[in-house]
Amino acid sequence: MSLTEEDKSLIESSIERVAEIAGDPAAQVYARLFAEQPEMRELFVLDRDDSAKGHMLAEALDCVFDLLGPRAYAPVLIQSELTNHNGFGVPPAVFATFFRTVRDTFAEILGSEWSAETEAAWEKLLDEIDVFVEEQARKYGMAV
Repeated sequence: MSLTEEDKSLIESSIERVAEIAGDPAAQVYARLFAEQPEMRELFVLDRDDSAKGHMLAEALDCVFDLLGPRAYAPVLIQSELTNHNGFGVPPAVFATFFRTVRDTFAEILGSEWSAETEAAWEKLLDEIDVFVEEQARKYGMAV
């Protein structure tokens, strides 16, 4: 099911509102990621100033905004990063969970402002990302 204009607006508004409330949510996103997948922490051992984490979140959000709009580069970025992460030992299924971690963190930050409609819009987007990741993984011979 493809995203409606209302879905896109809800997702964009939720991201903007998170920025208003939390500023840079990278620390919260990664705290959740490492709590849910502790094995991922070791991949960031050299990121002593958290710049890699911040960059990765920024790229994920740029990807989301592109998926909400022109879709000019998000599919290529996802495919490229899927390959890069596979090289670090991050399987495609785990790679895709980062976007869900972002969504879950944003829902927590927004609390009562997070609506059922916002949740449904994000779920549609995440389902699209999951399908794309799976297609690309299969295309490039990665275990799904």
